[in-house]
Amino acid sequence: MDIALARTFLEIAETGSFVAAAGRLNVTQTAVSARVHALEEQLGRRLFVRNKAGARLTPAGERFVRHATTLVQVWDRAQRQVGLPQGSVDIASVGAEISLWNPVLADWLVWMKREVPEIALRAEVDTPSRLLEAVHNGALDLAVLYDPPQQGGSIVVELMTEEKLVMVTTSADGRLGEVGDYVHVDWGPSFQASHQAAFPQFASPGVSISHGPLALLYLTRVGGTGYFRLGAVRPYLEDGRLKRVKGAPEFSYSVHMVYSSRVEAGLIDRMRRGFQVSSSG
Repeated sequence: MDIALARTFLEIAETGSFVAAAGRLNVTQTAVSARVHALEEQLGRRLFVRNKAGARLTPAGERFVRHATTLVQVWDRAQRQVGLPQGSVDIASVGAEISLWNPVLADWLVWMKREVPEIALRAEVDTPSRLLEAVHNGALDLAVLYDPPQQGGSIVVELMTEEKLVMVTTSADGRLGEVGDYVHVDWGPSFQASHQAAFPQFASPGVSISHGPLALLYLTRVGGTGYFRLGAVRPYLEDGRLKRVKGAPEFSYSVHMVYSSRVEAGLIDRMRRGFQVSSSG
């Protein structure tokens, strides 16, 4: 079976739309419809019911999702295996959020190269949603993410390490400043809910930044108060450039490994061990 048919089927199943699937695959809607028709002809079953809202899976389509996913993953794995560099016995494909490439992903790459040099490495840095999608479709073996949503089916979400988010300030007295001096960092929905409950007065901060390292750079240059990962601000606390805000609550910010149970167990075990060892210092 043409793997492009399986990929197209899975895109429609995920997006619920022939139009959206065409956009993701960078092909015309006519091409998507033709692929679905060809697939339905091969299987002898109708896979989608189209309506004004988009497309929904038939019972046969729902049963085919697992098989299509396996087909795509096996094909992607086969392509990577065939193209292995000389001297390598396997390849590990991993992704990380931009905030985690240094030191988490960098330390893992060093550990893997030192401990299992026979494994070729491929690393990507991307957004959480794109990394999760890559794990789902088999393009990545494993992704390292902050607080990913719970997954279903064959996707495993495993806690790697717990981090703390702490409130720090450039104020010499270590006190919470004015609303205008507060820098709000987007650490995700869980943090947002806890933060809103603890600090309703900061619902409309003067500065809001979605990327932690950028927010920390801004804070150290301009001044102010905000929540940051303890590991990231520890050097600033030790040399006195920042101070912990007295009495401010701490929030948990966990790092997780996300991978598919369908990936070869020996490879995943080596990758997991690499992250566990390298992240423990």
